[in-house]
Amino acid sequence: MAKARSALKGHLVPGHFGREGTTGVTLSEVGSFCLVQVSAWPESLRSVGKEAARLAGCGEAPGPGQATAGANGTLLRIEPLKWWLISRQAPSSQLSLTAGDGAVLDLSSSRTWVTLSGADAAGLLNRFLPLDLSDRAFPPGSSASTAFHHIGVTLWPDDEGFNLLLPRSFAASLWEMLTESAAQFGYEIRSA
Repeated sequence: MAKARSALKGHLVPGHFGREGTTGVTLSEVGSFCLVQVSAWPESLRSVGKEAARLAGCGEAPGPGQATAGANGTLLRIEPLKWWLISRQAPSSQLSLTAGDGAVLDLSSSRTWVTLSGADAAGLLNRFLPLDLSDRAFPPGSSASTAFHHIGVTLWPDDEGFNLLLPRSFAASLWEMLTESAAQFGYEIRSA
């Protein structure tokens, strides 16, 4: 299988940029990852949720607006009847559902995974996202499907900072907006 080319190729240049002497934001791309969508029907939500949690290696499937880190990746509840399992490698087991229960879809090549950390990461994201990203309102274990410059994105915080899934076809232009705005804080780009 051919390795997917980064949507940020040519845009992701490691180094320090913007304001001198300070690094308020650190950005990087997670180069290779697996993204699996698990969908249920209303009557199969509980049983499909248990299977999604098993696949992720976590105790139970997260509720709406939540994310749960498991042994095999992070399980995000992105819609009322859908979860996304995202991990740096493919899950060791597979999930197979009947058409009456739901569906499983590999979305790995549809998104670009960007991480943001640092004291000014939430401030940078708030220039684009209509969310309260304070620790009180959006702690680790939260997730949101929201809009970034009219483009649907998915965001979840963890102990390191923020994780942002961008549609692959818009990743380069959204990355440009992020880095141009990050210059006011001083930012560092790290290679994957």
